[in-house]
Amino acid sequence: MNNNSNLNEWLVIVNPNAGNGKGKKDWDKIASLLKRENLPFTVKFTEKKGHAIKLTLDGIGSGFRRIMTVGGDGTLNEVVNGVFSSDACPTTDISLSLIPVGTGNDWGRMFGIPLDYEKAIKIIGENKQMLHDIGQVSFFNGPEKSSRYFINIAGLGFESVVVRRTNIQKDNGRSGKLIYLYNLLISLMSYRNTKAQIIIDGKESGADIFSLNVGNGKYCGGGMRQTPEALPDDGLLDVTIINGIGKFEIIRNLNILYNGKILKHPKIDGYKCKNIKVTSDSIIYTEADGESLGHTPSEFNIIPSAINIVYGTRIIQ
Repeated sequence: MNNNSNLNEWLVIVNPNAGNGKGKKDWDKIASLLKRENLPFTVKFTEKKGHAIKLTLDGIGSGFRRIMTVGGDGTLNEVVNGVFSSDACPTTDISLSLIPVGTGNDWGRMFGIPLDYEKAIKIIGENKQMLHDIGQVSFFNGPEKSSRYFINIAGLGFESVVVRRTNIQKDNGRSGKLIYLYNLLISLMSYRNTKAQIIIDGKESGADIFSLNVGNGKYCGGGMRQTPEALPDDGLLDVTIINGIGKFEIIRNLNILYNGKILKHPKIDGYKCKNIKVTSDSIIYTEADGESLGHTPSEFNIIPSAINIVYGTRIIQ
């Protein structure tokens, strides 16, 4: 039943395992800072993977319209999927905020949301808001078709292999800023490019894909800038395709993954679009916001001006 008394209260969804247990360890400190900032809240802790989706759905059904995530990009992704699975209200009635506790903070980095809890909570207290686009990706798990929403970056190919390896290690209790880079280098040893057919806004082409990133945001993998020109409110997806490139060439050019100059490389193509479809003879794994999903055929779409987010600094291109 809808409860109007919850409308101005934050539903705080905490992932206790985020940041190698920092979500649980630091919660008392975060809670006291929220109280000091006079931010009314109700807290719920996730108990397993996917639980934040249900907590969000239940919260919206109970009348909450402000949702705060205490965790990493994966927890934020689950909250977004909970919002877009609900039919209790338009998604534009919802406001999202973030206290980053994970290791990547890729989405928060784009909006000047710092890892310092006190500063992050000050930003939430200031409550500057903007409408943010949301991406949607459909994919397959065997013969079964599924879909997932994403707020930051999705992709397929090499990126997904690295994400898959990283998530297995996170599930086994290993975390840290360098783990993604370590898995990137290890995965390079065995990865092979895959031939694929790509349709971007109806225009078809072929590619020998190393990786394909679809960005609503600029950062992934703990600070990489694989879609450096992406904007979260332009109604478009930024696509970066690393095409026909060898592993040693990638190693030699590793810095372009971080310095924002990736689109200057002759074997890397960039596009802006509203829809992209990818099919391949061999399956290519797909991920979204650092969450391992299924495989090709995959399709990516944009939902413009879909949800309100609280930001610190706003990117204007």
